[in-house]
Amino acid sequence: MLLLAASAAVLMADPMPLDMPRAEAYLVREGGRRYLEDRFDRLDLWSSRAVDGRWLDDEGRVFVCSALRECPPQEISESSVSTRAEYVRSAGPVKRDDLERRRRAVELLSPVEVAEEPERPRQIPRGFRDVEYWQGTNETAVVCAFLPEKEETWRIATWLLAEGDEFYAAKEAFEEAMFSGRDSTWSQLKERLGQPEGEPSRRRRAKKAPPPDSPAFERELLRVDARHSVAAYPSWHATDAEEFTVLDELPDGSAFIPSLTNELAVMRRRYAAAVPTPLDGTNVLCVARIFASRDRYLDALEADGLTNMTWTAAYWSPSRRELVGYLPREGAAELLKTVRHEAFHQYLTYACSTIAASPWLNEGYAQYFEEGPDGPDAPDFSDLAGYSAAVAPLMDMDYGEFYSGSDAERRLKYRLALSVACFLEHGAPRVRFDPFRGLKGRYVEALFETKDMRRAIVAAFENEDQRRLFAAEWRKYCMGELR
Repeated sequence: MLLLAASAAVLMADPMPLDMPRAEAYLVREGGRRYLEDRFDRLDLWSSRAVDGRWLDDEGRVFVCSALRECPPQEISESSVSTRAEYVRSAGPVKRDDLERRRRAVELLSPVEVAEEPERPRQIPRGFRDVEYWQGTNETAVVCAFLPEKEETWRIATWLLAEGDEFYAAKEAFEEAMFSGRDSTWSQLKERLGQPEGEPSRRRRAKKAPPPDSPAFERELLRVDARHSVAAYPSWHATDAEEFTVLDELPDGSAFIPSLTNELAVMRRRYAAAVPTPLDGTNVLCVARIFASRDRYLDALEADGLTNMTWTAAYWSPSRRELVGYLPREGAAELLKTVRHEAFHQYLTYACSTIAASPWLNEGYAQYFEEGPDGPDAPDFSDLAGYSAAVAPLMDMDYGEFYSGSDAERRLKYRLALSVACFLEHGAPRVRFDPFRGLKGRYVEALFETKDMRRAIVAAFENEDQRRLFAAEWRKYCMGELR
């Protein structure tokens, strides 16, 4: 029975997409160019690139397969942060006979404390140069390093057992499932991982890689990492375009992916036109991860520590640089609407150098773009015309104030924010002398300088008289006078 359980777990019964490394963004000024530079803990980068796949069975056993391609970090410290490009340039290969670095890698990847010295099976399986077991006396996991024939790269497999498993039976089952010839787990994994980057793509644009000293090089390294996170899973696909990569586990041939692929390119241009940024974004990649079910989406929420957002259909994870969603029962049209909303949050995070922008701008424009690049079709805001005195306080609110209050109060603030976005896009240009031209650009520039959303909105307006004029003209727009 345990052998069957081993085969189910090790043979990829339930794939768990890999976590992207967590980034911190730094604003870099280089000559006349300003751009965001993502920096990572080297250990986080190393582990995300080392782990090829992770699977979970119904009993809670977790199987992880990794590759010792690069030297593991020798210590964890703040000084170990780097960009992806710096990491790639400095990371060196591990020699086949380097036991010290192999032990360090096993130590970092193992779910249990590892032994000082490995033990070997009575007989090395056919097709392998060497096999080492590192779990020592701990009987809750099998930790195995192995070197296939005709390869220079050691692989590391860990199998965290379920409560009640008998260790020696589990180890025997693991060895049988992992190394038993043509139908072994390793043979199936090798078939997937032997392709370039796992090549799970439905479509992949062939293009020449950018030079290592160009801004776009960082973007392509992020793309490689994103594709790597699903490469071992046959049910997942990756679709690339110039500025984004979409990862999905939707049925092959899903009509949603071409729609999303075409839409994101158009939408990102419209986001940039609506809220311009002084940053050079040629190193930025939009990554969208779409789960097939709500349950898998909720697992991702939990992994990101966002259990208070279980009511959502999609979210933007700033630290992982991912937009995460799932295909709801309402279908692809509803998902596309949600993705447009969250993709604006993603754009604004970069556009404002990860400095929190005011919620009226962030939520207002996210709602504005839900229906497509041109915004909502002739919305009726006549019921809001009496709230002109609330416009200035709304634009001064932080997120605590914006999200506070009853459901009805929050709905009103969201609707007011949407109406301000619609006014700026369609009503403000019709005001005589166009007094609010450049307001959003001035706001973003002021946000860069002040790093404070309230001070930035004060700086965006010339004076209090202009703020009063803004509220008055917004009221006219709501009443249909500026259409």
